Amino acid sequence: MAAFTAETDLVTGWCLFGLALLVILIFCWVYVRKYQSRRESEVISTITAIFALAIALITSALLPVDIFLVSYVKNQNGTFKAWADPNVTRQIEDTVLYAYYTLYSIILFCVFLWIPFVYFYYEEKDEDDANTCSQVKIAVKYTLGFLLVCSVLLLIGAFVPLNIPNQKNTTEWEKVKLLFEELGSSHGLAALSFSISSLTLIGMVASVTYTAYGMSALPLNLIKGTRNASYERLENTEDIEEVEQSIQRIKSKCKDGRPLPTRDRRTLQQLEDKLRALRRRGRRLEYIEKSCWTRFCGAMRPLKIVWGIFFILVALLFVISLFLSNLDKALHSAGIDTGFIILGTNLTNPLNMLLPVLQTVFPLDYILITTIIMYFIFTSMAGIRNMGIWFFWIRLYKIRRGRTRPQALLFLCMILLLIVLHTSYMIYSLAPQYVMYGSQKYQSLSNMTVDGHLTNVTTWVPKVCDADAPANECTVTRTYLFLHQFWFFSAAYYFGNWAFIAVFLIGLIVSCCKGKKSVIEGEVDEDDSDISDDEPSLYYG
Repeated sequence: MAAFTAETDLVTGWCLFGLALLVILIFCWVYVRKYQSRRESEVISTITAIFALAIALITSALLPVDIFLVSYVKNQNGTFKAWADPNVTRQIEDTVLYAYYTLYSIILFCVFLWIPFVYFYYEEKDEDDANTCSQVKIAVKYTLGFLLVCSVLLLIGAFVPLNIPNQKNTTEWEKVKLLFEELGSSHGLAALSFSISSLTLIGMVASVTYTAYGMSALPLNLIKGTRNASYERLENTEDIEEVEQSIQRIKSKCKDGRPLPTRDRRTLQQLEDKLRALRRRGRRLEYIEKSCWTRFCGAMRPLKIVWGIFFILVALLFVISLFLSNLDKALHSAGIDTGFIILGTNLTNPLNMLLPVLQTVFPLDYILITTIIMYFIFTSMAGIRNMGIWFFWIRLYKIRRGRTRPQALLFLCMILLLIVLHTSYMIYSLAPQYVMYGSQKYQSLSNMTVDGHLTNVTTWVPKVCDADAPANECTVTRTYLFLHQFWFFSAAYYFGNWAFIAVFLIGLIVSCCKGKKSVIEGEVDEDDSDISDDEPSLYYG
């Protein structure tokens, strides 16, 4: 009967997971369609963007599933459930491990093969003399470079970390045989882990750049709101009149037929470009001022303020917990040679205190972890949307509603894939013991206390799983295995956490000092064409 109940619960869990996948796919379709350019949209790039974004969200959802499954096999008193024999437990572990293998392999496929090929294919399509055959050839040529990098990472992860015997009587062939035997026995975990950790390192840079800023800018933008469309339109009309007067003054210099000096011609061209941009801006402001969506956003203003306050509180909880966790590692870890790994918790943080309390009421702890992960993803999207896509000091693409090029969408999805990989380590930094063991407990012998005095009578008492627990009593999550294969990556992530905190504080100060955003922020730029007004965005606020 117990086995039937457990099987029913697992089936229900997988059904809920399937429903979550459907919701994720619908969200990804809406998000990509919302931002992609109506004039430059392509079927292949749209499918690629939706698929890559869905993989990013599904991978982020696997962490709470992993924590739940290792916790599910044990009762609150520390004993294993009746159906949780070693074979069943091992089967659950393998299922999660294979899920990670599958998703991480798909991420490698997307980052090193699919997305680069589609990106370079459409990059060449912009050339006037390009045909389909030449586009494919050039895309394959550049994609082979990505595949070479992927192969190198897999080989380094597979062979370099392994311990090879140094006996003098060991032949080279025996060493090679040992390499392949160890590679096979580990199921390629080290190879895949090294490749994923390398991508996670890039994701850390993206998180520091985009997520930290988005985490500070998104809540404050919701609280401050946008400028009034009518007031902006009035200001824009005054600017148009001022530019028109300047143009007339310059043109009046050549009424007698004399040609304009080079400097005046250049100034006139700049003023005419500015006038066209202001007129496009005026038409867009007029459209927004009359739209029903603007009135609806105005009515929802109090709710936006509430959400903004909630988001800034979550961000502060996140950053304070991250600071205390990093400080704990700095004071009590074994140092950089071990990747600043700390097995216990000496300095507790708000999130680490909150999770054990929520564990007593199922499933509040999983809801909190899922909320933090989703908040991390959405603030990353907000940061990329506000900043655009940069390569050092060069701005490559802008992310704008209804005007984002296919290449920019592919870049956006690749960055989100990399950020999601770093999310697991960020959550581990906040609550290391919880990410390792979930809500598991184990039974330990302890002397009974009678009237405040210890006796010689021993009894079994439940204890929270930690590094001192017996190996056969507590199951480590598969996430932890992927996170700590290589100490030097853990050390890099540790310093990345400090950089994340610094960028968040800088972004918070900058966002506080900035005024309200324009109601058409990022919607109209001077380099837009006049035909862009034919496709007004339906989303404002």
